[in-house]
Amino acid sequence: MALGNYTTVTGFILQGITENPKLQIILFMAFSFIYFCTLVGNLGMIVLIRVDPRLHTSMYFFLSSLSFLDIGYSSVIAPKTLVIFSTETKDISFAGCVVQFFFLSLCANTELCLLAAMAYDRFVAICKPLLYHVVMSRRVCIQLVVGSYLYAFANAIAHTSSLFCLSFCRSNVLDHFFCDIPPLQKISCSNTRIDELVHFAFAAIATIVTIVIILVSYTYIIFAILRIRSAEGRHKAFNTCASHLTIVAMLYGTLFFMYLRPISSNSADQDKVVAVFYTLVIPMLNPLIYSLRNKEVKDTLRRTIYQKTIPRCM
Repeated sequence: MALGNYTTVTGFILQGITENPKLQIILFMAFSFIYFCTLVGNLGMIVLIRVDPRLHTSMYFFLSSLSFLDIGYSSVIAPKTLVIFSTETKDISFAGCVVQFFFLSLCANTELCLLAAMAYDRFVAICKPLLYHVVMSRRVCIQLVVGSYLYAFANAIAHTSSLFCLSFCRSNVLDHFFCDIPPLQKISCSNTRIDELVHFAFAAIATIVTIVIILVSYTYIIFAILRIRSAEGRHKAFNTCASHLTIVAMLYGTLFFMYLRPISSNSADQDKVVAVFYTLVIPMLNPLIYSLRNKEVKDTLRRTIYQKTIPRCM
């Protein structure tokens, strides 16, 4: 692809996390384990929700959508990263880089919207329990999920088109293990100021709008929980929100650190560690957090295991 008067860029070289061969073997094993756990955990969550009618509620509909998204999120990054660790092949085509970044942006923005929808769902369940099944009908839930994807698609188009309109002539070596905004901007020979403003604006809109929805929802939820007279009732109400709050804190914390700061303050090694956390570790932890803190999911898992094992023993 010709970019203005500059040298044609046909692809990039991903340096990965380290060039130490021994450390690459360790990282390959660690990343393989993380990716395997992500696939098993999230697929398991989707299957559990699918097979148990007691989990056919809006909360678990959003949770299964989140699990599906986490599979996509990690699958955008993990396979190529494992190839980098296990072979000498570190190149990625220009088109491949565009596609990888687009789907990464799509997954990240959709997840932010889904977390906001889940916060609203908890608000209705706790603050408006008598209207819950009317307000959060199946149709409304589907509309919220589809709306999340449509908004994220538009956001990803804006991010991707702005980033890959830059000219790349200094180098085609990315000091990262996937195509992301900071390393691509660093090797660009264009003036990246406008591009930085575009990314900052779209990232700020996505994070601020969704975090405001979450904060407002939980403000009402906290006041509603405090009005519950019994300690057991307050504990039960809080438990329905604890898993969601944990995931919100982890994801928003890392995204704020990565993208809502000046490009000049970025540290490549620091960025890689944070990127591993939000692209691979969080998708692995999400089903664990929800299953360990959710009594209904744990009960369904026990029943499923019991039904599978008991007939074999008879």
